[in-house]
This record gives sequence, structure tokens and C-alpha cells, in this order.
Amino acid sequence: MIILKVDPDNPDMKVIRAAADAIRAGQLVIFPTETVYGLAADAMNENAVKSVFDAKGRVDKQPLPVQVASLDAVSQAAEFVPVNVKPLAELYWPGPLTLVLVKNASLPKIVTGGRETVGVRVPDHPVALALAKAVGSPIIATSANVSGDRPPTNAEDAVKEVGRSAAVVLDGGESRLGQSSTVVDVTVTPARVLRRGSISVDDIRKVLGEVEE
Repeated sequence: MIILKVDPDNPDMKVIRAAADAIRAGQLVIFPTETVYGLAADAMNENAVKSVFDAKGRVDKQPLPVQVASLDAVSQAAEFVPVNVKPLAELYWPGPLTLVLVKNASLPKIVTGGRETVGVRVPDHPVALALAKAVGSPIIATSANVSGDRPPTNAEDAVKEVGRSAAVVLDGGESRLGQSSTVVDVTVTPARVLRRGSISVDDIRKVLGEVEE
């Protein structure tokens, strides 16, 4: 495991490329986001995804969220963003909003636990965005903790949780928000909030109208 300090506001691209190379090689990377620290892997590499489950101690094979670099890049992981949902994505992406969408057929089913949907987010953190852009394809971006433990908001705690499984750790200091993203399933009507987070349910309703919890 290599721990690399990174400026959270202006990351050194040499450091970012080193982490991206590790991900493309099938290894795991701990990295900062604006919400909590994440554990990244190549979402298109089934063996790498299995390593994420092992690192978190998950045996239930629940779906894992992915991150992409932009709204346009969502098509790498999901079939489409519904027309009525695009205003929500445009308002809160990059940001702490995860949208559950119909998965792209190319995305391995191990990522989604066999389901036909996937949670997608565009992170609002210079390091996380740079990493997503450098990898160039969807990355697993689950919280860097053992399942059941509190998601870490700094590199030190993330290392304590899953560091033994990571090849590279990007230490960008404390996460700005310290709270997980709001998760909204927009494959159902009305849309359903699956997890409360940094964006309130009322804020979601202001854009989508009727929303269930």
C-alpha cells in the first residue's frame, strides 16, 4: 500500500495518474470525495469488483454505486437519464446525489447484485473528479469501510477500515460534508428516496414533484 498526499483543491496529476493506473490494473484505491472517503475499483473488471466485496466483508453481494466524470459520461454505466430527471442531475451534479438508473448492458451484473439498475454519481471533489476522468470509465465508489461500520471522513480512518486491501491511498484531508450522498431511485414512478443524505427530500421534491420515501 502506498499513501500519497494530494491537494484536495488542486491535485497533482502525477498522483492522480498513479491511482488511475492502479485502478486500471485491477487494484483498489482509497480516495477522498466531498461526502466520505471512497473505495475505488474498475467497475468493468469483475475480479476487481469481487475484491471490493472482500475488502468490505460483504457476503450479501448488494449493489455497489459507481462514479463517472460528468453527466455526459453517465451513458458508460446507465442506459439513460429520464428527461424529467435531467434538471435534477444538472442542478446537483457534480454533487452528493446518487441516482438509481437502468444499467448499461455492458456493466457487469456483479456491480448491481444482479439487478437491472445501478446507482450513479458525479462527485463534487477535485480529486474524485480528476480520478474519474483519468480512469475514463465507471469506477466503483463505495464507502471505504467494513460493512456495518461508520463511513470514514479521512484517510487515516479509511486505512484502518480497508487499507489492507488497497494498493494506493490518496490522502486529501477531511471530507467536506462528512455525510453520504442522497440516493434517489428514478426508475420508479413516483421517484423514491432510498437514503437520506446531504440533499434534503424537500429539495428533491422541488425538482421532481411527488417523491416517496
